[in-house]
Amino acid sequence: MKIIFMGTPDFSVGILDALVDAGHDVVAVYSQPPRPAGRGKKDRLSPVQARAEALGLPVRYPTSLKGADEQAEFAALGADIAVVVAYGLILPQVILDAPKLGCLNIHASLLPRWRGAAPIHRAIMAGDAETGVCIMQMEAGLDTGPVLSREATPIGVEETTAQLHDRLADMGAALIVQTLADLPTLTAETQSEEGVEYAAKIDKAEARIEWSQPAIEVDRKIRGLSPFPGAWCEVAGERLKLLESRIADGQGDAGKRIDGLTIACGTGAVEILKAQRQGKRPMVAEDLLRGFELPDFLE
Repeated sequence: MKIIFMGTPDFSVGILDALVDAGHDVVAVYSQPPRPAGRGKKDRLSPVQARAEALGLPVRYPTSLKGADEQAEFAALGADIAVVVAYGLILPQVILDAPKLGCLNIHASLLPRWRGAAPIHRAIMAGDAETGVCIMQMEAGLDTGPVLSREATPIGVEETTAQLHDRLADMGAALIVQTLADLPTLTAETQSEEGVEYAAKIDKAEARIEWSQPAIEVDRKIRGLSPFPGAWCEVAGERLKLLESRIADGQGDAGKRIDGLTIACGTGAVEILKAQRQGKRPMVAEDLLRGFELPDFLE
């Protein structure tokens, strides 16, 4: 099939590779424009643009798709279908209608649960037992389109957003290839209006740990916000980013160190498995404790 691929972050890269490996003709790749990054603030290509250029694919990175010229250029590609995954721009109806078979979106949740920007983070933070990937026919609403295919997977009890992200990206790559192969025989399933949840964009203000919360809530926040933006607490005036954790035995005043990096919460305790000091690399708890004298209480 002649495909327009639209994506931006690392999550999308393996899916682009899978489409190329399956023999599809990717006639254009759309991605977010290069943006200043790093200490030198030099323009950095998005992961998708970098990969597309390495594959020799034509790349476009408009700041908007609302203009008549951009819409005409999109339509002129004559694509059979567009595959969209974490692109980052709203697609006007004229764009959705341009490919012969419309636009398919790969969404990292079991729709209608966790429509929106941060479905992986929110699933872990909510304590969901499972999540998955859906291939959805796009329409004007936010992740409201009918679902062509879906695949579920359990969420591990110690799994972080980074780990789940990688698993779901692999699942999405395999599922979109299979969906395109089966497309003539698939029937789209209208999403239920029951069970709708919105995965709001993560706000950095959410990231500070409140040790007075139950251990299960603290653990979910640490895993759900790892690696970005990273849940954090204060230790002797220094911000400590908490990256991996698990529920532990123990009880005590909220924030008290029971043993090593096992910290008492409002109820129960959490063991910190990996953390990162300011300006340092992430370290497992054993290495962190070797060179860092911790107070009895974390704030």
